[in-house]
Amino acid sequence: MQSPSLDARSVATRTKPIPSVRSLLALLGVMVWLFGVLAPAPAPGAEIDSVTTRGVALDDGTEAINGIFNQRLREGVANANGGEEDFAAMESGEFCDQERLYAELRKAIFHSFIPRWGLRGYDLDLQLRELLAGKSLSVSLEDSIYGDMDYLEGFSLRVKELSDVVRIDGHLMGLDKIGHFFAEGWEYFERTREEGETLEEVMEWGGRQEAGRFGYLTTGVYSFADLTANFHGWRFWNQILGTRDDPLKGLFANLFAEPYVECEVRLMASLRHRKIVRVWHLSRPFDLSEFVDGAWDEGINCNSYADLTIGDKINTRIDEVFPGFSCPVDPKECVAARERYGQLADNLLHPRCLTATAGT
Repeated sequence: MQSPSLDARSVATRTKPIPSVRSLLALLGVMVWLFGVLAPAPAPGAEIDSVTTRGVALDDGTEAINGIFNQRLREGVANANGGEEDFAAMESGEFCDQERLYAELRKAIFHSFIPRWGLRGYDLDLQLRELLAGKSLSVSLEDSIYGDMDYLEGFSLRVKELSDVVRIDGHLMGLDKIGHFFAEGWEYFERTREEGETLEEVMEWGGRQEAGRFGYLTTGVYSFADLTANFHGWRFWNQILGTRDDPLKGLFANLFAEPYVECEVRLMASLRHRKIVRVWHLSRPFDLSEFVDGAWDEGINCNSYADLTIGDKINTRIDEVFPGFSCPVDPKECVAARERYGQLADNLLHPRCLTATAGT
């Protein structure tokens, strides 16, 4: 089976480390990970085993996950509006405050008491492992395809263990991807909203993070599926208020797109307080299946690894648990992903997914 190490097509930031200095880089990765715990920057997430779990039947978890986050979105919107007792003291400009809305939605979505922003995506992953215990599947690190990696090769794997896998709308994916979706997705959105970066620039930045502290330096793994989840997280946060056109929708669809949250006048409260009272209203439910596709599955949107040694260790384990496995396991999903993402595909799909044909 062809080694899944980083392909020659990759840009310079994704070049695999020189073996003679890999241990030094791994130690640097440990320092970066520890810094991520102490600093308000996103910390690297957990990894998953999408090979060992493929033969296990899993009930679809879409409804359960949607239920969790629709409840949290309702909670966030309600908190952003305040209570009836607050309306009397509020000035007209204080109703439907966007910054308060975003802040309350983040609080409600993450349900995290961790003070540092960087670990909230991982904390959400841990929450979901518990909340979806009946619909997700866990594999111990020692029993997984990463079981032969040592501490220097994948320090964060040893610290965090593996995330669970879940089936969403028929697609096998890791619960860690939902943490990426909401946390790194917010980071993408914030960089376009506050810092004026283009979506393409933000996606390239995300790739550099995956080649550094989010991937190679801490887990030894570069996950294109993580980047896909990050991108769709940007789409989610962008759709909260319909800030920009969705790059995956055409002109007509964007013209009539309905945001998740809209500002509406509350008539009775306006009459009672003798001023226009406006509140946020959740206008449509969240459905994760609108975002998930085969590119979220690491068995389809393949991983790359920091060096050949790591790749060989993982391939040996793969041959043991799933003889004959080859990524992408379903090339048709890669074809569909290329059609869906168009020009964005280069930043989201592994080289094998970019070149896979339906007949392979």
